[in-house]
Amino acid sequence: MESKNVWAVYDEKQLKELENHAREYMEFLDEGKTERECINAIVNRIEKEGYKELQACIREKKALKEGDRVYAVCMNKSIVMFQLGKKPMAEGMNILGAHIDSPRLDIKQNPLYEDGGFAYLDTHYYGGIKKYQWVAIPLAIHGVVVKKDGVTVEVNIGEAEDDPVFFVSDLLVHLAAEQLEKKASKVIEGEALDIIIGNKPLIINKDKSEKKEKEGKKKDAAKEAVKKGVLAILKEGYDIEEEDFISAELEVVPAGRAREAGLDRSMILAYGQDDRVCAFSSLKAMLEVKGTERTACCILVDKEEIGSVGATGMESRFFENMVAEVMELAGEYSELNVRRCLATSCMLSSDVSSAFDPSYAASFDKKNVAYLGNGMVFNKFTGARGKSGSNDANAEYLGRLRAIFDKEKVHFQTAELGRVDLGGGGTIAYILALYGMDVIDSGVAVLNMHAPWEATSKADVYEAKRGYVAFLKNI
Repeated sequence: MESKNVWAVYDEKQLKELENHAREYMEFLDEGKTERECINAIVNRIEKEGYKELQACIREKKALKEGDRVYAVCMNKSIVMFQLGKKPMAEGMNILGAHIDSPRLDIKQNPLYEDGGFAYLDTHYYGGIKKYQWVAIPLAIHGVVVKKDGVTVEVNIGEAEDDPVFFVSDLLVHLAAEQLEKKASKVIEGEALDIIIGNKPLIINKDKSEKKEKEGKKKDAAKEAVKKGVLAILKEGYDIEEEDFISAELEVVPAGRAREAGLDRSMILAYGQDDRVCAFSSLKAMLEVKGTERTACCILVDKEEIGSVGATGMESRFFENMVAEVMELAGEYSELNVRRCLATSCMLSSDVSSAFDPSYAASFDKKNVAYLGNGMVFNKFTGARGKSGSNDANAEYLGRLRAIFDKEKVHFQTAELGRVDLGGGGTIAYILALYGMDVIDSGVAVLNMHAPWEATSKADVYEAKRGYVAFLKNI
């Protein structure tokens, strides 16, 4: 069996839809470089389309009925959306699931220091990265600083044209003989991924300095003067003190917007496409479908890159709790009905798959790998080596999906995540499978996965959205 490139099959109308979808997707990537920013972008979109906040419905004791659209947010980092269908929820839902966190550098809680005339912020990398890819590239800082009085200061530095950017330094090649002898995993150590944020010392008023000396308050004005200069800028621009880093969530990401790639503009190069490409396509599918037989649901979560842990990860009870709340407002709630709903649901666990790269062909099984431009991807299983840690989808479920996609003329391919014994990966699929529902990994092929800049095909992004719509309407 051979999958085929899908560009040639589109008519003019589909090509226009594809380009519009890609353009909106790139705007979404630029809006949402962190989980919090993604949630804000999503909520802004869905509220314009008639989605109501679930907590408000609970307070008002609003009865939910067929066609109603509600959503709930967890700690500004995860979101679940429901569109009630014709059938009772106890008969199951059609669920799209993806994650909105991506590999990055996180600022530590005691980060600011000066060394050798530079001011640095100390970082701790998040998720699986090749550390050497993060040096000598322009970086931006996104996030929030929460002060003791509860005021939240939003930070976004490095994205506007006139913003400064930041960087991790690298050793010049002229002196790098020893460095280049190291293994790739050791070329740059994790503790060396500190970003340079300043080099200019705080300018001290000479008259005031002399007055203090005469008063017996002589101080070393040059000590950590660059750090003091940075703190003065933070105080003036953001009203942030050094101690406020303790209650901050600041993420360092590649600076710059999503771009079209290739002379033919067939690809998208951007940060964070794992897995915001599936998150956005799932969101668009939820907004497009109406009048479904079964309740349509979309869950977009945090922390997948570090094991789906914590209150905002898929392993938390947030999703299950929100299902119970919706069923209560729909007049269906009981412990047994919630269990029946989850057990009889079907899910596409939407995450990216590795794309074939001819430059590293030996890492792939060419017969069982995803190709850019050949449509959305099904991974029957992920895991590592002997399918360790994998959800392995049932053949019966795959058969039903094949029939739906053929009926809707959705182009898809099947793949594994690299050669057997070489590596592997995972998604949130195995967590939802714990309820006994049918789950399969599906998504979009990505080149440069987990690198600062990842590449996708516009055609695959478009087919993913079409596939998710077909799934929500037909299962």
